[in-house]
Amino acid sequence: MNDAMPEPEPVDAAAPQDAHEPAGAAPLGVERAVTGHPGVDVHLARLEEVDHLPADGHLEVYEDVHRGLRAELTSLDAHPAPRPYENRS
Repeated sequence: MNDAMPEPEPVDAAAPQDAHEPAGAAPLGVERAVTGHPGVDVHLARLEEVDHLPADGHLEVYEDVHRGLRAELTSLDAHPAPRPYENRS
């Protein structure tokens, strides 16, 4: 009976240890609905850029879109619609 361990295979230091490559950028195929508000639609259209970026590039686009959408919402408060003239005679 021989309890000896087999000799390990030599490891080539130049060869990658894991042969799996990370997946490249791939479109998610999410359809974007048009809101009818041009300012909002422009910002939402930027989200399509992430389909062509690696994951570490998504955050910059998401933050930029968020800032733009926040600015659009803030502008709604900054420019209230004029009130109709009431004639109280």
